[in-house]
Amino acid sequence: MEEEIINRVANSKLVVLDLEDYYPEGKRIVLDVKDWLFEGFVLREKEFRKSLKEHDWTHYQDCFVALTCSSDAIIPAWAYMLIGLELETVSKKTIIGTLEELESSVYQDIINGLNLEEYIGKPVIIKGCAHKPVPRNAYIMITEKLKPLALSIMYGEACSSVPLYKKPKTKN
Repeated sequence: MEEEIINRVANSKLVVLDLEDYYPEGKRIVLDVKDWLFEGFVLREKEFRKSLKEHDWTHYQDCFVALTCSSDAIIPAWAYMLIGLELETVSKKTIIGTLEELESSVYQDIINGLNLEEYIGKPVIIKGCAHKPVPRNAYIMITEKLKPLALSIMYGEACSSVPLYKKPKTKN
């Protein structure tokens, strides 16, 4: 007599949250301000403004943009603000920083906008091993958002998860 194989994971109350499901499509671009500086180091306001006006901003349509300066020049805040105003109508998001900081900022927006009601009082597994570049900070952000809601939080796969948090039992 054959014994029936029961998939306990499928029958459990476990809920899987995969941050990769929320990865927004769109090209990621680093825009180096150095290219608009005199000899790569000096910001001359008149020439800088002229360069911005003549620049083809359509290259950044629906892109995520990280503004940076690869030279040791000191860039005033207003210069980044001017670039941000040009990108505001075409890019999906613009920040000052690296691509990693850009991804973290994008995921911060996504996680802040998530409706997490389905995770209330349930054991949650935050899926690991992403094939898309989900920033590590996103895992901390989602854990912080889930902690007050979930019964427990684990990381990994249902077959081999690492326990992270378990809600303390309340004493009656």
